[in-house]
Amino acid sequence: MSNRCRGTLYIGVTSNLEHRIGQHKAGEGGAFTQQYRLTKLVLVESFADMSTAIAREKQLKRWHRDWKINLIEASNPQWQDLSQSWFAPSDPA
Repeated sequence: MSNRCRGTLYIGVTSNLEHRIGQHKAGEGGAFTQQYRLTKLVLVESFADMSTAIAREKQLKRWHRDWKINLIEASNPQWQDLSQSWFAPSDPA
């Protein structure tokens, strides 16, 4: 998750990605994601089991920031919100 291109980064693991992203977009994520308004899904990795996903999460959290940015930009160079089409736009009224 991020708030903008090359902005603050958050790495997490979930068994229900769409639900969790919806929470972040509604401002119902954890304190860190709320504080920095992290609402853009910029990278997704899928795993067959939760233990492998947690191991990868821990690995990525130990990485240098530049390595994380390179990983994101390898598949999403424009830092597009990969979940943009999942949710209906909010009603401006």
